[in-house]
Amino acid sequence: MAERWKIPRVPGTVGEMAAEFAGTLILILFGCGVVAQVVGGEIGDHDSIAWAWGFGVALGVFVAGRISGAHLNPAVTIALAVFKGFSWRKVPGYIAAQTLGAFIAALLVRWNYSEVLASVDPGNTIATQGVFSTLPGNGTLPVSEWGAFRDQIIGTAILLFVILALTDLRNNPPLANLTPLIVGFLVVAIGMAWGTNAGYAINPARDFGPRLASYLTGYETAWSDQYGNLYFWVPIIAPIIGALVGAALYGLLVGRFLPSDAPQEPGDLPSADARDARTTEKIA
Repeated sequence: MAERWKIPRVPGTVGEMAAEFAGTLILILFGCGVVAQVVGGEIGDHDSIAWAWGFGVALGVFVAGRISGAHLNPAVTIALAVFKGFSWRKVPGYIAAQTLGAFIAALLVRWNYSEVLASVDPGNTIATQGVFSTLPGNGTLPVSEWGAFRDQIIGTAILLFVILALTDLRNNPPLANLTPLIVGFLVVAIGMAWGTNAGYAINPARDFGPRLASYLTGYETAWSDQYGNLYFWVPIIAPIIGALVGAALYGLLVGRFLPSDAPQEPGDLPSADARDARTTEKIA
């Protein structure tokens, strides 16, 4: 009976792309969903948006982490390829899967909230465009596209710097399976501290996929900002630059000073490998 339900093993790269698609789908369902609820239904506020995005990230990482590493973000994938040896052969597939997951999730949000969004913004204007993609100054504050560009570099640099610290086994990473939750809290913190100038996209797939979905479903100004300037490129290019900056700074300021896997000096905090070894000994 067990053999009847056994699922055939999926080729590695295909499975990883499927996981990236699924994890990013979950992320955007919560992220765009909460913004639609706040903008369309006036239920919630900035804090609920920040928390839902953070939990969306955490849940997406839990979904995909075991299979693909749960990048869920082209900027993360590219930075890991540049600095951590992630295979460049997999980069295009990961980015395509992440973007497709974000696109499909945004279509689901658009469909589910279609009546509510139509009631508050029947013309599909900038007023509700922020449900799906980011704008300088969140569409209302006096921030230019270059101010948003700067902001996205800084915000994504923070993201990658801390992610690398949290996942570096030579450092003091979270115990058990807490890393996805802590990464989610990181995104909440970025949203609460760095959400004004550009809506903390910090993820090209998160912005481009939903932006494309909104354009195909009636938002004719989806590619521009409130000033009429072409804007879609900002949350694509700036996060990639920021990710590279953040990863480079982590290596420069922290990574190169961490102890190796050699025996640790008395008084040093135990490494993750050492903790795992001791736990295994106790279990045995």
